[in-house]
Amino acid sequence: MVASFLTQLTEWQFYTQHPVAALIGLFQLWMGVDAIRRREWLWALFIFAGFGISALWYYFAVYREAPSATRGFELPGAHHRKRIRELQAKIHHLDKAHHHLQLADIYFQQGRLEKAAASYRASLEREPQDIDARAHFGQCLLRQGQAAAARPWLEGVCAENPQHEYGHSLMGLAETLTVLGEQEAALALWQQVTARHAYPRAKVQLAELYVARGEPEPARAELRDVIADDAHAPAYQRRRDRVWVRRGRALLRRLPAERA
Repeated sequence: MVASFLTQLTEWQFYTQHPVAALIGLFQLWMGVDAIRRREWLWALFIFAGFGISALWYYFAVYREAPSATRGFELPGAHHRKRIRELQAKIHHLDKAHHHLQLADIYFQQGRLEKAAASYRASLEREPQDIDARAHFGQCLLRQGQAAAARPWLEGVCAENPQHEYGHSLMGLAETLTVLGEQEAALALWQQVTARHAYPRAKVQLAELYVARGEPEPARAELRDVIADDAHAPAYQRRRDRVWVRRGRALLRRLPAERA
């Protein structure tokens, strides 16, 4: 009976007679292709071996892990519903700046940028000099497409502490200057970051600037470092950085052939 059902799944007539099964099949294919692109080989196996359930599990566990607006951009803090409710209760009773900041970070990580910006503003109203709130608010404005508004917040933080949050604020400022078309200034910041850290986020964007300047060789070196480091990185780090590694691989393929 099971063998007969599996045989039906391979026949197109089955899907014309069962449109719901067709939709499930398309969804399964979508998730399977995404898992392969992310190099989630075990997930891909589960998705193609199952029918719908594994794909749905993957959708919520991996695909929706971080919305596209903030995918690849990490901030501290958990981002689950229980923690949101806890912080909202503390804000209601205590109204402390750091509770607003923690809630804003969760919203940022979820990609709910308008809510994040409102909470960052609430935090800054209560503690205007908090360096984390200022930095994260600048990052949030940048993700909202407000690079000019983000710039003074990030510049102020980096002037006060260039290594704030292990270079993450400096990366935000470099991205801001890139968006604003100040490539030379952005290049200098990316070089400053990569001199201390091996973040794929920094190395790939530095390589992109090298390519824009017509310098493929230093770009190639940065991208090869990213790919080599990824092969030996722990699983949690590979999940976090996969958007940058994929972007780096794609850029490396587009570079002109290496000189003999």
